[in-house]
Amino acid sequence: MKCPFCGHSETLVVDSRIGEEGDVIRRRRRCEKCDRRYTTYERAELSMPTVVKRNSSRHEYDPLKLKASLKLALRKRPVSLDQIDQVAHRIEEQLLTSGEREVSTEKIGALVMQELNKLDKVAYVRFASVYKSFEDIGEFVQAIKEMQMPPTGRKR
Repeated sequence: MKCPFCGHSETLVVDSRIGEEGDVIRRRRRCEKCDRRYTTYERAELSMPTVVKRNSSRHEYDPLKLKASLKLALRKRPVSLDQIDQVAHRIEEQLLTSGEREVSTEKIGALVMQELNKLDKVAYVRFASVYKSFEDIGEFVQAIKEMQMPPTGRKR
């Protein structure tokens, strides 16, 4: 770590403390050359994977798009905003922990469907109708049958 005052590259860590929420480490440092003190903060850098759309274009992950999709599917359903936030958080956690640098919109859609199936069956069918681009009533019926199957009996 370079000293911000004189640019010397050798500094000593005088004190280290974990931040209040446990996600930051605060370090007091002292420059060995000019003897001045300063504070640095360490934080884990987590980045969401890039989203690959069906047309192969790549876009930065946008959490607002995920929430907007969830809110649309859950419109006029007995689900609180807090529950929507929790679902969005679980999906984002899965994307972060996957370790993938890129993720397809199909995978994100599958994660959304998985969460909606647990949360609200009507919202699940609403989302599936757009996500799977249903063309006729038979596809709706098939989606409902799949939703009603136990998890082990579902097609992948």
